[in-house]
Amino acid sequence: MNNTLYNFYIKDRSYRDTYRKDFSKNLAEEFKAEGLSDDERLIRRFEILTALEEPHIHDFEKIVMLRTTKNIPDCFTEDEWEERRKKHYIHESGYASNLCPNYAKVIEKGLLFFRKDADEYGKRAIDAIISLCDKYLAEAKRQQRLDLVEIFEQIPRYEARNFREALQFFRIIHFSLWLEGDYHNTVGRFDQYMYPYFKRDMDSGIYTFDSALELLEDFFISFNKDSDLYFGVQQGDNGQSMVLGGLNEDGNDSFNLLSELCLIASEELKLIDPKINLRVSKKTPLSVFEKCTKLTRAGLGFPQYSNDDVVIPALIKYGYAKEDAINYVVAACWEFIIPGVGNDIANIGAVNFPAVIDRAIRDSLSKAKSFDDVLEKAEEYIKEECKKTGEDIHDVLVAPSHLMDILRDGKKYNNFGIHGSGIASAADALAAVKKYVFIEKSVTRDELIAALDSNFENSPELLHRLRFEAPKMGQANSEVDSLAGFIMKTFADSLEEKRNCLGGIYRAGTGTAMYYLWHASNLGATADGRRAGEPFGTNFSPSLFAKIPGPVSVIESFTANDMTRNMNGGPLTLEFAFSIFNDEESIGKVARLIEYFVKRGGHQLQLNAVNLDTMREAQKSPELYRNLVVRIWGWSAYFVELDKQFQDHVMRRQEYTV
Repeated sequence: MNNTLYNFYIKDRSYRDTYRKDFSKNLAEEFKAEGLSDDERLIRRFEILTALEEPHIHDFEKIVMLRTTKNIPDCFTEDEWEERRKKHYIHESGYASNLCPNYAKVIEKGLLFFRKDADEYGKRAIDAIISLCDKYLAEAKRQQRLDLVEIFEQIPRYEARNFREALQFFRIIHFSLWLEGDYHNTVGRFDQYMYPYFKRDMDSGIYTFDSALELLEDFFISFNKDSDLYFGVQQGDNGQSMVLGGLNEDGNDSFNLLSELCLIASEELKLIDPKINLRVSKKTPLSVFEKCTKLTRAGLGFPQYSNDDVVIPALIKYGYAKEDAINYVVAACWEFIIPGVGNDIANIGAVNFPAVIDRAIRDSLSKAKSFDDVLEKAEEYIKEECKKTGEDIHDVLVAPSHLMDILRDGKKYNNFGIHGSGIASAADALAAVKKYVFIEKSVTRDELIAALDSNFENSPELLHRLRFEAPKMGQANSEVDSLAGFIMKTFADSLEEKRNCLGGIYRAGTGTAMYYLWHASNLGATADGRRAGEPFGTNFSPSLFAKIPGPVSVIESFTANDMTRNMNGGPLTLEFAFSIFNDEESIGKVARLIEYFVKRGGHQLQLNAVNLDTMREAQKSPELYRNLVVRIWGWSAYFVELDKQFQDHVMRRQEYTV
């Protein structure tokens, strides 16, 4: 590791105050007064921001470019956004997000190749990037950094000729996308499109294992230089997700030496970016899972695993071409997208399953002749909620992204992803009603509703029974697992055949994003023993208070159903006590657990190594734990930079041992 580089950008961070300047102009008002089109506003802002950037090069870094303008001003006034919302659905900030450009092609061809066929705005975007890079070229000449002079005389105008030029080219494009106003810009299959440059240089003796690792770590640090300026729900939610490994076109596993170096670099640096995602299958060797488990031991909350054996056929079933499905990557968190041709909005909405099931229980219970009547009402309400969600999303408007359009070969896929939050809580509630109200008849219908209405204030014994004794998803209980399957099937059925306003389909998913807090905060007590306002489990995981025998039963529960129709993404999330990673035997056990998940047909998995005592201390003395990293939902963050509600949720999750 380059300690000087690490200390400057990661530990000290004084550069943030030294080099950065505020942008005080109100561009939105100026653009409005001039009556500029959306296209003109976006390109003019990009030209202004690239012109404002000042080059900074330090003698201890090999991959350069550093943001010197703190803020990216909006292109539209709030009044203009309000008018747009009256006619259109505006997703999140209204700008392009959660997309993956074709990095391989631009690095291979150079920007001048694309300029020939670009429209006016595309040409101006390319010219602005080249002008910015020319400032770095001039600064490199001034400092007599001949290595960088050689690089910037070649790229980004022309193709990268070697591994270092390819890495620097990526940095230029990634940096420029953020400056354009795009966000959650993902990294894609890094070890695949970078491997030819890496292998050629390794074979030529330009790098040794150690010197290649040092360069890669320099590159990894570049993801963290400006990440505090990036858009997200919380600091760390920035979308810098890197995908490694996976099956290739001939059906073989593609994990390579560069993949392994990425794991080592991430483990050594212990940074929240880039976030590592590993594509795996039944062909993945156990040794790879062992290498990945050592990275999990670092406490970063990654790698996250996606199972090609399940994901690729599911994407093909959704209508993705086979060659595109094979090349899938993940969006900012876990949603499956296609690099280079995708225009999916993979996180456009969410269904609150515990709320829907609670309403179905309340509305059906008094008249239900059997539990099937409750399920019938639940099915009706899930379909209603999906219909409403689809109707609310109409005339989607996204601001232009001239640079992203240059870096893509069209917008082949325009599908929308819908999260399903609190699946375990919803299934647990149905299972409790089935057992206690209809089978045992030990709880009357009126008694249950009264307890829910009073938030269990007058029913402590019932609360305990529902909370700790009722069957729970995660216990490998076939009854409750089948009810989860019913919810997911109904969810998929409700979205199937629907077309969105862009002509694409809707994809059902098992992720929650921030909805595990948002949806739960406004929901009263539910029949699974959850009190009003208590959060759901994150993503596809057991409730926070379920009594779970161990991780094997969780895996068996969460792989009990066919996942191919709920393939928007959303991992089973398991928290392991940090202490279990202390010896090689335990690392081997965790690796075999991952392998077991894959062989059982699980679709997505993330493991976290957590230390509850350390987190408690970090809440008391945050200044001493600035680099403590935790996994939130599909991303990792520095614990002390999180809002307390996110900190508390991490601390309440199940801790497993092996």
